[in-house]
Parts: sequence; structure tokens; C-alpha cells
Amino acid sequence: MLQGKKVILGITGSIAAYKSAILARMLMQEGAEVRVVMTPSSVEFITPLTLSTLTDHPVYYQMQENQSWTNHVSLGLWADLMLIAPCTATTLSKMANGMSDNLLLAVFLSARCPVMISPAMDVDMWHHKSVQRNIATLQRDGHILLPVGTGKLASGLTGEGRMAEPADIVAAVDQFFSRSQDLKNRKILITSGPTREAIDPVRCISNRSSGKMGAALAKACLERGAEVTVVSGPVPKDIYPAGASVRWVEDAREMLGECKKYASSSNWVIFAAAVADYRPIESVKSKIKKTENELQLTLVKNPDISTEIASQKQSGQVMIGFALETENEMHHAKQKLHTKKLDCIVLNSLRNDGAGFETETNQVSLISADGEVVEIALKSKEEVARDIVSYFISKFIQ
Repeated sequence: MLQGKKVILGITGSIAAYKSAILARMLMQEGAEVRVVMTPSSVEFITPLTLSTLTDHPVYYQMQENQSWTNHVSLGLWADLMLIAPCTATTLSKMANGMSDNLLLAVFLSARCPVMISPAMDVDMWHHKSVQRNIATLQRDGHILLPVGTGKLASGLTGEGRMAEPADIVAAVDQFFSRSQDLKNRKILITSGPTREAIDPVRCISNRSSGKMGAALAKACLERGAEVTVVSGPVPKDIYPAGASVRWVEDAREMLGECKKYASSSNWVIFAAAVADYRPIESVKSKIKKTENELQLTLVKNPDISTEIASQKQSGQVMIGFALETENEMHHAKQKLHTKKLDCIVLNSLRNDGAGFETETNQVSLISADGEVVEIALKSKEEVARDIVSYFISKFIQ
């Protein structure tokens, strides 16, 4: 039930806007308070009067009405959730790029609440690379994308792109609010990305980690109500979702230092970073010139961050590691799990197509200290992250 939940229903200029009337009514029947915000083009598809009658409140679609300014900031602060259904390709593009040329977009940019998006467009538009790029940007920003339906479209074509059915959207909203409390008042520390161990001012020892799995985990934890801190090596600044507190580091020793600041106050620590095992014994101050046929480097071991932090584990804390293996995967992962005294370890195998570094997908095995093994099939890293977090909640929260 959505009793007392405050929902902004955003409507854009799509033929699917007729479903929004049904959606508004169903949300209210579940107990939600609904305020409707429309784009100027959407009023060509469904009238504000219809939606105002259904919700028993004024419908907003102009920045100024009757010589009075519509306060988009107060609307954005009022809501517990902003739901944009249907959301056209045009509005997706504007949202992804921070544009604000209508009231709905102004409310979106002012909203402090989670944002849920239900796209609606023709099949070729849906699959266009620019649309998918905008969707990926919005997901990285922490917004929730609802799956599109498949069927006959307004163009007469059949395929993906239909707005989800109102009943499915209401179910997703209901699930969101029920799940969003799972990790409320819990602090989660996540390490993410690679480290760079300097050889000289321009060269380093590093690895292929993109930080995408750590970012997906941060987003999944935020969705469940957690307070998330990420300690990240060098990856693009915009990869992490809004709401996560990010601490940037370069090398393993810096990452350990930052982790020590937050680990003791965290309920969960998730070691998802790909930390370099070794570093040059000395990083020279000037660029090494190419003078010889060979260059010899002496390497020393880096601190093992998960081992060091887990050794100071407090009662009730949960420590979760990641293992990326290429052979005897299960054996090595279990060995790390017990040696490092972790509660669970997430195993990646580079032998699985679509898993590991620099991919949009992943396939993992979850191995807990009590011997349980759970397999998560190949899917997007965001979906894998949600499955991982759901497992941790079922395993470690009574």
C-alpha cells in the first residue's frame, strides 16, 4: 500500500499519455497523494481537466499561470517519488543533459526525491544508440528505469518501446517503497575502481577495472535506503549515482587510509575495488628516459586492504570481498574468504563471456562463510548489483 506517499506524476507528449489517467487513479486507490506535472506537448494527448478531476488537485503545465509563478522547487521538495510516465525520447534527452525548458524538467532538476522513469516510444527510437546512451546516463545518475513493454506500437510496428502497463508501474512503485526501507539508517562503505601505483610522473601500474560494478552496488544500496560512502580509484567522475559520498584516491595506500576513516562506523564494508597487489619500491620524481633496451622495476607488496580492515571487524559488522579469478576459481575464492575472515565473497571469472572488467554485464557466484553458494546468471551489472544486495539483506539482516 502507498498510504500517505507523495507522488509527482510527470506526463510527456506521447500517445501513451492516455494510460496516465488510469495510472493516476490507481496510485490514489493505493493511498498515494498525486500531483500531476505535464509538458506543454502532453496536453495535446490528454487534457489537464481530466487529470485534475481524477486527482482532485490542480494540474501544473506552465511556469506561469494566471499571472502567478508555479514554484517548481516546492513541488520537487514535496514529493517522496517523481514518476515520469510516459517519458518520451525528447524528455529523456533533456533530462540526461540537464536541460530545463518546461515546468516538468524544472521540477525534475529541483527534485530531491528518487525519480522513476517509464519510457514510451517506437521500437527503432528505443534501440537507437543515442537514446540508450541517455538512458545509461540517467541510470548512472541513480534514477530508476522501468522496463518497456513489447507489442503493437502506434506506428503499426511491433516491438519494444511500449510504456509499461499502469498495474505494473503501480506494483513497481509499491515495491520501491517497501524495499527502500531495507537498509534505512545503515551505513555502507564500498571500495571501487582500480588503483594506480606510480612508476614516475607519467607511468603507473594499474588494471582494467572500470568501477562500473562498484557504482552499480552503490546505486543498489541507495535504492534500499542506505547511506553510502564510496572510496574510488581513478574512474570517470560521473560514474557514481547522486546521493553517494565519493572519496577519490590514486593508489592502494591512499585507499587504505580513506577506508580506515569510515570502516569502523560502517555496518557493511564491500571491497569491490581492484587494488594493485604490488607497487614500485620507489616512484621517481622525473620521467624515466628511454635510454636502455631494458628497464628493471623492483616491486613490493601493497597492503591488503580487505585483510587489514576485516582484522578490525566489530561485532555486527559485515565484510564482503570480491575475487576475480582465471583458474581454479571456486577454490581460490573460498581460500580468500577464509584467509581474510570475510562474511561473503563475490566471485568473478574472466573465463565467463560478458563478465569481469570493462563490460556492461556480469555473472557472479556468492560464497558465504557458512558454505552457501548462490549463482547469479549473466545480466546487466545494475541487475547483478540489485541481486547481490538482496542476497546480503536476506543473509545478514534479521
